[in-house]
Amino acid sequence: MAFFIFLLKKIMKTKLLMSLFVLMSLLFSAQNTDQKMISKSFSSFLETLKSKDIDKAVDNIYPKFFTFFPKDQMKMILNMTYNNPIMKVEIMNYKVTQVGSPELINGEYFSIVDYSTRIRCNAEGMQEEMRNKIKDVLVQKYGKGSVVYYPNEMAYYINAKTKACAISKDRKNWKYILVEREMKQQLNKILPKKILDKI
Repeated sequence: MAFFIFLLKKIMKTKLLMSLFVLMSLLFSAQNTDQKMISKSFSSFLETLKSKDIDKAVDNIYPKFFTFFPKDQMKMILNMTYNNPIMKVEIMNYKVTQVGSPELINGEYFSIVDYSTRIRCNAEGMQEEMRNKIKDVLVQKYGKGSVVYYPNEMAYYINAKTKACAISKDRKNWKYILVEREMKQQLNKILPKKILDKI
């Protein structure tokens, strides 16, 4: 009798371990699927910026962002950045380097996305003094080692490592906020503190 009780306990323990293993596998698989979906969706968002499809890019921005930064102003700034005839800005390439696990906070899922971009800024039509000012601004924003000026092209190349926040109600349709350090104070009105602390 004692042997059967021992055997039953062993079987129950094995079943419990198997159940835990299956549950953990399912959770990891769901998390991995979320991260792949966010990475693919965010890459599409960056592609709209690369192709200078400003209206489509703005449609992919988290709607609450426009409560403190009007949509028409955002369109104007993006147009001035990517469609400026004086200083042409091009995203040469980009890469999503890491996607954080989505966290449910107040009915919405939040995930931090780390990504890198290589940007070319054409300064051909500028005076030398203006080019130097532009370089100072770029170095201040991205760091000295991330900005290189090629005099033969009259262009700056920037290797930027940045973050974004992906937000969704259903873990299927994701919207984004490109996170800049200098925007952190305004972002505390729309992003949870727990998420801002990771930026």
